[in-house]
Amino acid sequence: MSLDSNALDALFRAARTQNKWTDRLVSDADLQALYDLLKFGPTSANSSPARFVFVRTAEGKEKLKPALSAGNLNKTMTAPVTAIVAYDPKFYDQLPKLFPHADARSWFLGNEALAQETAFRNSTLQGGYLIMAARALGIDSGAMSGFDKAKVDEAFFADSGWKSNFLINLGYGDPEGLFDRSPRLEFDEAAVLA
Repeated sequence: MSLDSNALDALFRAARTQNKWTDRLVSDADLQALYDLLKFGPTSANSSPARFVFVRTAEGKEKLKPALSAGNLNKTMTAPVTAIVAYDPKFYDQLPKLFPHADARSWFLGNEALAQETAFRNSTLQGGYLIMAARALGIDSGAMSGFDKAKVDEAFFADSGWKSNFLINLGYGDPEGLFDRSPRLEFDEAAVLA
């Protein structure tokens, strides 16, 4: 089944990275619906290593603030929600539940490099699903890397051992905060048929 042109516009062609936000809130029910959609995106061996913290309170934002780069400070502090996309380095402990077809947990025990690579790659993928799920639900987003991972991990994950990957601001964008759309590479600049 192909999506119609309006859906493709909403997900890709007309969607934009937001930097400025309206006062419209994103509810906890919206965040639950967002997760309930993104969780179905595929990951290797259904590993699902991503963990999410939806920072939406003034206290949570103040906890996040010291970790933000200067360029990301205002847009993050004014966003209704900032999702910390993280990963559980011991995601493989959930594999007996998530991938019951094989003893997938044993693939990662004692192989920290493979576990780290799998967790980082697949949590990044799941963060992309979060962006697409948000767009599908009419919620705007703005993904960011400009933050101190060690500070975020200390502030939010000292007890769990999770590791931060990147941040995504969520809300309803103010068009006045948009930059002109940046160019994209053409097919022959970015793809090869082999």
